[in-house]
Amino acid sequence: QVQLVESGGGLVQAGGSLRLSCAASGRTVSNYAMAWFRQAPGKEREFVARISWSGSSTYYVDSVKGRFTISRDNAKNTVYLQMNSLKPEDTADYFCATEKNPYGSGSQWDYWGQGTQVTVSS
Repeated sequence: QVQLVESGGGLVQAGGSLRLSCAASGRTVSNYAMAWFRQAPGKEREFVARISWSGSSTYYVDSVKGRFTISRDNAKNTVYLQMNSLKPEDTADYFCATEKNPYGSGSQWDYWGQGTQVTVSS
């Protein structure tokens, strides 16, 4: 059974940085697309970033481009989200997700973590 556990959230001032981690168990993260989503209070969950199964390509929502970086360490079975220049509007619960099938296109997210809370104060 695939389990994803996020960590690294917390309270940070605007302009600060955080690095979120998503540790996988039950299978290796290699050969699977991975993604980060977030959900702010009272809002729907939104896509933030994804990394291809090969790690060769990444994609970001416009609001985080140039500030956030998604990466993966297959040896540690972990995916990261480095968040810089944080803004109050980045405040949300952040979730990682992965696909059921390997070598996927990064469009169908079947497994989700429980999330980690990020709060950015102004």
